[in-house]
Amino acid sequence: MKIIMLGAPGAGKGTQAKKIAEKYQIPHISTGDIFRANIKNGTELGKKAKTYMDQGLLVPDELVCDLVVDRLQQEDCKKGYILDGFPRTIPQAESLDAALCEIGASIDYAIDVEVPDENIVSRMGGRRACVGCGATYHLVYAPTKAEGICDSCGAELILRDDDKPETVQKRLDVYHEQTQPLIDFYSQKGVLKEVDGTMDMEDVFTAIIGILGA
Repeated sequence: MKIIMLGAPGAGKGTQAKKIAEKYQIPHISTGDIFRANIKNGTELGKKAKTYMDQGLLVPDELVCDLVVDRLQQEDCKKGYILDGFPRTIPQAESLDAALCEIGASIDYAIDVEVPDENIVSRMGGRRACVGCGATYHLVYAPTKAEGICDSCGAELILRDDDKPETVQKRLDVYHEQTQPLIDFYSQKGVLKEVDGTMDMEDVFTAIIGILGA
């Protein structure tokens, strides 16, 4: 079962990916984790990626794809995997397709967690982070016992710059421009499945299980 998770930032796709990975006992793979592991282990691909990252440059698509495909060929991916945060663009998707084709594999499902922009802006605007221990809360979904104070360490909570409405909207604009075309790409391949991400988290998960099969 080879799955790609799609959805705007804040749509909850990472949370769902973790739950799917747990249920089906397959690895949840993000490009950030792959970069960190390769750099830490000093692999050839990791060294190449680091030269770009150290200069504050984006790692080229071809190299990102090489890193991902290398990870997908590891033993724990034999039963399948969930890709979260990759591919982000059509060139990345095409590179991934070509690389998988070479090893006789292909993506089974591209699951798009659909949430309207206004819901995401409101959802992320309710997040609060602790300045002390870094714990995260939400004014509606995961409030603290005392308003504005961390349950764990008693430090003050803040609205991070990342979660401010104007920043969130900018990220969404980039998403629609770059990543939205992937929905058409996987739809044409017949592997796209859409779920309503505005539902309760457990209901979204149930809908995904309905697609993947128990």
